[in-house]
Parts: sequence; C-alpha cells; structure tokens
Amino acid sequence: MSGFETPIAAPTKRNEIKMLCGSKAFGTKCFKGQGNARGNTLLSDQRGAVAFETMIVYLFVGTGLLLPLADVAVAGLKYSSAYQALRDMGQRVQFSPPPDVTSIASWQSSLPSNVDGYSVSVQVYCGNPGVAPCASGATVPKYYTFTTSFTLSPMVLGRLGISLCSTCTVTYSQPFQ
Repeated sequence: MSGFETPIAAPTKRNEIKMLCGSKAFGTKCFKGQGNARGNTLLSDQRGAVAFETMIVYLFVGTGLLLPLADVAVAGLKYSSAYQALRDMGQRVQFSPPPDVTSIASWQSSLPSNVDGYSVSVQVYCGNPGVAPCASGATVPKYYTFTTSFTLSPMVLGRLGISLCSTCTVTYSQPFQ
C-alpha cells in the first residue's frame, strides 16, 4: 500500500483481523505499568480507587450542595404558595366585588381572613398605594393591598448561620376595578 498502515481491526487477508495488542504479548504490551515484577499487589493495582473516591464525592455533593439547595427550594415553594394565596384573594375581590364600594369597613369584614392556610390582612387605599389607607365613608377606593407572612426555619443554612428570613412577608397590590 502507499505508505499507509491498515487501520486497527481491518481485515488484511480473508478472515484474518490484525489486532493492536498481540495475543501472546497481550499483558506486556497493553498493560505496561500495571503491577510490579513480583506480581499484582493491592498497592500497585489502582483499578478500584475510583469506586472508593466516588463515595467521598457523593457525600460531599450531598451534604455540601444538595441539602442547602433543598432549604432554598423550600423557601421558594413557601413564598410561591403565599403569593398564590394573595393572588387568589385578589381574584375573589376582582370577580366578586362588594355591592357598595364606598362602605369599606363592611366590605373588608366580609372577606375571608384565611386563604389556603395563610392569614391575610387587607388594606384599601383611596389614592396611591402605601400613602394612607382609606377611612370609612371616604371616596371610591383605587387600590387594595393584601399582606401575609410565613415562618421559615432552614435545616442546613440555619446551622451555618445563614438566614434567608425567619418571618417572611409577602405583599400583593392591584388596582380596584
């Protein structure tokens, strides 16, 4: 052939396959450095070292990364659940408006105080939200704000001194329509 060798496992003759490591010298050519002159010992045979190191890596990844990540996931799910409870309350107000909008005190007392296990407080604003709540018998309300809170006690992050929030407060505000 023109200076090229045949590829590994390519048939050179009919029903004959040329192998990289010959059958007689298989151990000496293919596995150099895998033992010593006296034979294989536990110190020279390093094939099981990865299996032992894998357990250490799994232990580190499990305790060092996944458990704190579980604390953050629990905090996110609780926040999402509390926010959804406030949105449900806002949806109830939007689709079931009070018969008399100007009677704010009777309207606030008719709303449920608990939604999906969260205690919800209601503030009604006649102007911009956050300035001053409406007084009884005032003009037409423009905004309503719902507020709830939940407690959070992280397993791993609390022991490390990292605090996400012990009592987290969630607020939801929307224009009154």
